[in-house]
Amino acid sequence: MNRRLGVSIYPDHSEFTEDKEYLTRASKLGFSRLFISMLEVTEGKDKVKEKFQKIITVAKELSYEVILDIAPVIFEDLGISYDDLTFFAELGADGIRLDMGFDGNKEAMLTYNPYGLKIELNMSNDVAYLDNILTYQANKPFLYGCHNFYPQEGSALPYDFFVKCSERFKKQGIRTAAFVTSQSGKMGPWDINDGLPTLESHRHLPIHVQTKQLFATGLIDDVVIGNAYASDEELAEMANVDRYQLSLTVEFVAQANDVEKQIVLAEQHFRRGDITSQMVRSTEVRKKYKHETNLAHNNEVEFQRGDVLIGNDNFGKYKNELQICLEAHSDTRKNKVGQVNEKELVLLDYLLPWTKFKFTTEGSD
Repeated sequence: MNRRLGVSIYPDHSEFTEDKEYLTRASKLGFSRLFISMLEVTEGKDKVKEKFQKIITVAKELSYEVILDIAPVIFEDLGISYDDLTFFAELGADGIRLDMGFDGNKEAMLTYNPYGLKIELNMSNDVAYLDNILTYQANKPFLYGCHNFYPQEGSALPYDFFVKCSERFKKQGIRTAAFVTSQSGKMGPWDINDGLPTLESHRHLPIHVQTKQLFATGLIDDVVIGNAYASDEELAEMANVDRYQLSLTVEFVAQANDVEKQIVLAEQHFRRGDITSQMVRSTEVRKKYKHETNLAHNNEVEFQRGDVLIGNDNFGKYKNELQICLEAHSDTRKNKVGQVNEKELVLLDYLLPWTKFKFTTEGSD
């Protein structure tokens, strides 16, 4: 399934011109999914329709898929029914996200709406909600899943729970989404906004690290910025993330030579299938570079988790093998050529047997 990047806007708290400009900037960088909150609408049906139709028209011109976040109170306030989704189709939306669920049969029926609107379900509960809907023979291609975001510090999902919830959807082949948070965005649906991540561990991380981890899980197809507005730098960082392969940012030591930098940056790496707990081994490169001289340097230190190592001339057949240190150890036959960025160390957990990976330098991911 193709992977996408998305942004969020809050028309009841923002100005049209600012939203339009933000969507345009993000679109140019490859963002293609838009989450629009309708949880806070307070105006009448006609004004709501005019406001949302205007910005959705812009979004569609920019080729966004538009999902509206709705709740039962919206239907009551606007005098519309779950049995007739005409209003949302007329707005130009591609789908609606159900903030609250029903009995399973209702959601299944909604997937057969005559407008082809996607029905997006809340993923952030470890219950058989999706399974129940599918037993009612839902129109599966029109079902999406999307996690919640959490404005209050300390209230977002712990990682293990997130995985369990996500696996329920992924094993059924449902398109999934989760939120990352901008460190500059101040706008969300409510008056409390300590960031809008799905995972609590992401709340204070750089946005590209959050994005890399969500894609690395293999459980999330669409990564959406929860709050508005992300900075230009954050949009660019997120856009540069490799969505299909783990990419680690390396910071070279001053003594790293040209051959070592070539090995690190220019080659396709993968972890050997017969793994060791001490390090990640990328062994094919040693064959390609077996005739290249590599003098010892930075080799009389205790290597730490995340250090990038390459065998020097004293390592025999293992000369120019690349390794990433997982457990502290010493070996003068290896040169420390750099280290994985400290904030990306969590990504080392996703280097499984045979995992493909690459390295980039700061700002070039």
